[in-house]
Amino acid sequence: MYRIHEIKLGIDEDISSIPNKIKRKLKTQSEIPEYKIVKESLDARDKGNIKYVYTVDFNINGKFPLLEKARQEVYVCPKPGGPRKNPRPVITGFGPCGMFAALILAESGYAPIVLERGRRVGERVDDVDLFFREGVLNTESNVQFGEGGAGTFSDGKLTTGINDKRVNKVLAELAAAGAGEDILYRQKPHIGTDVLRTVVKNIREKIISYGGELLFETKLSDIITEQNELVAVKTYNRGELKEIETGDLILATGHSARDTVQTLFDRGLLMEQKPFSIGVRIEHLQEKINEAQYGKKAARHLPPAEYKLSYRSKNGRGVYTFCMCPGGEVIVSSSQAGYLVTNGMSYRARSGKYANGAVLVDVRTSDFETAHPLSGIAFQEKYEQAAFRLGGANYKAPRATWGELTTGTGTSSLVTGAIPPFAAECIIEAMPSFGYKLRGFDSPEARLYAVESRSSSPVRIKRNQDLESNIKGIYPGGEGAGYAGGIISAAVDGIKIAEMIVKKS
Repeated sequence: MYRIHEIKLGIDEDISSIPNKIKRKLKTQSEIPEYKIVKESLDARDKGNIKYVYTVDFNINGKFPLLEKARQEVYVCPKPGGPRKNPRPVITGFGPCGMFAALILAESGYAPIVLERGRRVGERVDDVDLFFREGVLNTESNVQFGEGGAGTFSDGKLTTGINDKRVNKVLAELAAAGAGEDILYRQKPHIGTDVLRTVVKNIREKIISYGGELLFETKLSDIITEQNELVAVKTYNRGELKEIETGDLILATGHSARDTVQTLFDRGLLMEQKPFSIGVRIEHLQEKINEAQYGKKAARHLPPAEYKLSYRSKNGRGVYTFCMCPGGEVIVSSSQAGYLVTNGMSYRARSGKYANGAVLVDVRTSDFETAHPLSGIAFQEKYEQAAFRLGGANYKAPRATWGELTTGTGTSSLVTGAIPPFAAECIIEAMPSFGYKLRGFDSPEARLYAVESRSSSPVRIKRNQDLESNIKGIYPGGEGAGYAGGIISAAVDGIKIAEMIVKKS
């Protein structure tokens, strides 16, 4: 197959015209019996002439030696050099990192055991729906904990800044599990929380079919070591303690399992402080974002628009938008009683009335109160507790309009009281710049919700070049350990750790 770039279609042209576009570009009448879209992006720089731009792999009758050949990058699952590992490796956490580590180990014949403190995705959905309706929080099954990890209740974004061959493996597995073939080529692919629920269930069943085992409502409660080497883990399930013998433990807990992090720190796992970000969620009418990005005429024909904005404040701190959810909703995603944190969520269709995104400000380790490795968690908790209290102690997020915030009226003090003073100052300074870059972003009607505090982990669990911690046999991975930022990068990190365990055989 050949590969061709810069095939452009108007917003009212159907993709079935791609073969004719290729022929026209090549100035040939040769037939194109087969083609495959490799990449799709939207060029909206000229609002009067918005185009879809494609990279396409295709077959053609005839030879074109000057054309670029299609590149086929196929991930090959690692094969152990010796017999299957015994005792079996254990993974704690079934978010993207743990899920893909388990998949690779299962496909390689290692029959991993996965510990997930939360519930299966169907039961978890019921728990989350009850929380959204009535404010009844299940601290072990919620937006953060349960099958699929925190990403299950999000927009399911698959964008990433990493360039790694394993990305194709992740996308291919997600697509095969029900995410849809379009995620393989779209510039900014997403799955949507509704579809993610099916995807994670299908990947779980695939892991089981290869010999893996998943233990739900089962929490890692402790580790057992001998001469600084892991020999077993302790688990907790509904009041029952058990031990599982293992020499390999992948820590894929996510960044909300603070109790687990504390336990591991107490057992001597080396950790260090890490910068993160804090801020608010902002909500606009999706229609207004569409018009600002595409123009009023084209907006009717295009998918819900996204945005990505940044600003450098006078004090040097970065202010930026993050995890934008077109056609979505702002949700409270607490996992601890008495703490409140916000996030964004959207469904596959992104058909909701509102757009939302985080507006975040850099938090430096110098902002933490002490030099303790877990001081960043205490920093987060301080403002999450404030948000809970200021929101009425009923899991309703403090909310104010941008107009109220700029004038210091209405409920503005509830929002500013739930974030650090420096964050409030930087956001107020940055918003006019954001409004200049994206018309209407700083409209007085825009709504802000506090607090957004878990965009990344404030802790990094140290590991060496073999991805192993200072305790032999323990492999920290993913977002919670400070080595990823999003579904794809966390999944890739899980694959790398699984490969390392196979290589070690």
